Amino acid sequence: MKIVVIGTGYVGLVTGACLAEIGHEVTCTDNDARKIETLESGGLPIFEPGLEKIIPRMRKEGRLKFCSNPADAIAFGDAIFICVGTPPLPSGEADLSAIDHVARLVATEAKSPKLVVEKSTVPARTGQELKRALAVYARKTNVTFHVASNPEFLREGTAVGDFLHPDRIVVGVEDQTAEKQLRDIYGPVLERKFSCPVHSPACPDEPLPAWVVTSINSAELIKHASNSFLAMKISYANMVADLAEKLDADIEEVVRAMGLDPRIGPAFLSAGLGFGGFCFPKDLQAFVHLAERSGVDFALLKEVEKINKRRIDRFFEKIRGALWVVRGKQLGVLGLAFKPNTDDIRFAPAIELVKRLVAEGARVRAYDPAAMEKARPELAEVEYAKSAYDAAENAEALLIATEWKEFRDLDWNKIRESMARPLIVDGRNLLSPQQMKALGFEYLSFGRPS
Repeated sequence: MKIVVIGTGYVGLVTGACLAEIGHEVTCTDNDARKIETLESGGLPIFEPGLEKIIPRMRKEGRLKFCSNPADAIAFGDAIFICVGTPPLPSGEADLSAIDHVARLVATEAKSPKLVVEKSTVPARTGQELKRALAVYARKTNVTFHVASNPEFLREGTAVGDFLHPDRIVVGVEDQTAEKQLRDIYGPVLERKFSCPVHSPACPDEPLPAWVVTSINSAELIKHASNSFLAMKISYANMVADLAEKLDADIEEVVRAMGLDPRIGPAFLSAGLGFGGFCFPKDLQAFVHLAERSGVDFALLKEVEKINKRRIDRFFEKIRGALWVVRGKQLGVLGLAFKPNTDDIRFAPAIELVKRLVAEGARVRAYDPAAMEKARPELAEVEYAKSAYDAAENAEALLIATEWKEFRDLDWNKIRESMARPLIVDGRNLLSPQQMKALGFEYLSFGRPS
C-alpha cells in the first residue's frame, strides 16, 4: 500500500521506517524543512536504536522517501498517518492546532478517497472533530475520507522493536472499510511475515499481537488511560520507597515481591527520580483536563503528578544532606536524557536537577552518551564531559540521573580514585549499595537502607 506519514518526530519516523520495512511504499513529510534536509542527506534528527539500519536500506530499496512538499505527499498516498505533535498548552490541555492544520491540508490537496489515521496522542473525541474538519474543508472537492484512530505504544529506546513486535494493535474505526485497510497495512506484523534486521526473530512460542477493534473514542481513551496508569505505578513505587527509607526496609525487595503477583506485574515499579519525557507528563495533564471538562474529578492523577514533581526535591535533599553546602562544589552528573537509549531531554528530571544545582551555585560537569548536544541550549552554564570518567574527575559527588547500562559497567575503582570525595547519589537505584560500599564509596539511593 502507498502510505504517507505526516510528521517525522519520534513516532512519525519510526512509523514510516517500520511500515516500509514490512513492505509498504512510504513517503514521510514534515513542515520542518531542516528535518527533511537532514533525512535526505542521510542523517537522523533523533537517536533511536535501529533506525540507523532500517532507514538507509529502505531508501536504497526505494520503499522510503522524504518529501518537503506535503501536497505532493498527500497526492501519493492511499492512507495518511497523522504523527504531528500535540504539546501541552499552559492549561495542560493538548494543543490540537497541528491536527487541524493537517486536516485542512489533506482535505484541500486530496484528489481521491483516503484513509486518514490518527496516530498522534490526542484526547478522546478528537477523531470526531477530525472527521468534521475534513468534511468542512473538502466541501469543494467532494473527496470522501475514512477516519481511524490507531494509538501508538512505542517506548523511546525500543520503539523499532515495539512497532514490529507489539503485544497489541488498537484500531478505532466506524466502518468495515477502515478496519480492512488497517488490517492490510498491519498484516505482516499480525502474521510475522517479515524479517526484522534489528531484533532477533520472535520466539515461536510468543503469542501473535492482539488485534483490538474499538470505536474511535475508545481507542483515543485507551492511549491516555494506559499512560496515566503506568505513571501512577511509578509514583506509587516512589511513595513506597519514601516509606521504606523511614522503616529501614528495602524498596527493591518490596517491589520484586509485588511484581510477582500477576495482577500487578513488575514493570514500572522502579523507585527514583520519577518519570519524564514528552509522553507521560503531557498525557497525564491532558487526561486530567479532559476529565475535568467532562465533569469527572481525577484527583487521583493530580496527586500522581504532584508526587512526580516532588522527586527532584527529595533527590536534592539527599545531595544537600551529604554535602551540607552545595555552592562552589564540583559535581559530576551522569545522564541528561529522560531515559536510557534516547537523546530526548523533554521534561527530563535530569535537566531540572542540573538547573537546580546551577542555581544553588554548584559547578556541574555532565555526561550523557546521546543527549549532550540537545542539552547544550538548555544548560549553557554546564561543562560537558568527554566520558563518565571525565565527569567524575575531582568531583565531590557523582549524581546518577539516567540509568544507562554503560554507567553500571564502569570501572568504579578507577572512578573512586579520581574523585575528590567518593560520594555517589544514585537517582535511579542503578547500582548495588553493598558493592559500592565494599568499594569504599559513600552511597545514597532511593528507598534502600543507607
